[in-house]
Amino acid sequence: MKIFTDKFKGLGSFTMWRKVTNFWSLIFFLAIIYDFFEDNILSHTEILLAISAIYCASLAIYSAEKEFRRWHHMHSSIHPGEVYSIVWTGLILVLIITSIVFKIPYHMPPEVSAAYIAMISILAITRESKNFYKKNNLKKGK
Repeated sequence: MKIFTDKFKGLGSFTMWRKVTNFWSLIFFLAIIYDFFEDNILSHTEILLAISAIYCASLAIYSAEKEFRRWHHMHSSIHPGEVYSIVWTGLILVLIITSIVFKIPYHMPPEVSAAYIAMISILAITRESKNFYKKNNLKKGK
């Protein structure tokens, strides 16, 4: 039994959620790019919707876990969410510019726009939480 529990020791950990979020980010970005070049085939078959939902859920869980750890003084690593927003914005801009320059009749699926808005919203909330945490701890002298 100990061998079984040792093997799955990290399951559900904070590090695991970061890896899951990074994995689904990569899958989602690749799916968006594939969908772009294949005439929205993944959005028409609703595969992109499923990937988007999993991505948003993993991002929300990871962000909530990170904020929980911050407020309980268990978070010390720095993995800025701004990196996600820069990568996301770059991807969206490349898709828009490429479709204009090469006259590709691309329709950005609503699940891509919704995931982008969710990511920006999560970033804004976690930044405000981080700022409030810093301000709160400065007052307490920590």
